[in-house]
Amino acid sequence: MSRFLGPRLKKIRRLAVMPGLTKKKYISCDKKKKLIYFQKSQYRIQLEEKQKLRFYYGITEKKLLIYMHIALRSKGSTGLFLLKLLETRLDNIIFKSGIASTIPEARQLVNHGHIRVNGNIVDIPSFQCNPKDIFIKKNYEILTFNKIIHNKFLYFKINELLVVEYYSRHT
Repeated sequence: MSRFLGPRLKKIRRLAVMPGLTKKKYISCDKKKKLIYFQKSQYRIQLEEKQKLRFYYGITEKKLLIYMHIALRSKGSTGLFLLKLLETRLDNIIFKSGIASTIPEARQLVNHGHIRVNGNIVDIPSFQCNPKDIFIKKNYEILTFNKIIHNKFLYFKINELLVVEYYSRHT
């Protein structure tokens, strides 16, 4: 699977401060840079929101499109269902539970087979977890996934409706 291997701090500066992608602290230095003011188009705003989701969760365009098609078929709010699908990924739950300090570190823990779900070794970071799933780390630390997190409790600001609008324009 392809993933972004470039400099993460550049992406964080470009898109916004998104905790969970690096252990490094980002300090803004706007004094040296000249500010250029320009009007952002609606398409660019939608594209940036989509890129935030892709980069934060570490997924490809194809996988995000698959999640989007699943969310479009669901009943209820498409944007909230899309966030629910992304938040219930195994690598994200491992990060949110505190076992890993970054999302890439959580992906690595899952890939190497250090996590068991309901007694079975799972080595797929995109594994969709359900409430009441039990996670066991290699050193027998037991965690239970209780509830699905609402978009108010995300670590970064995202407008999921702009992502839905972006994909509705392209499909």
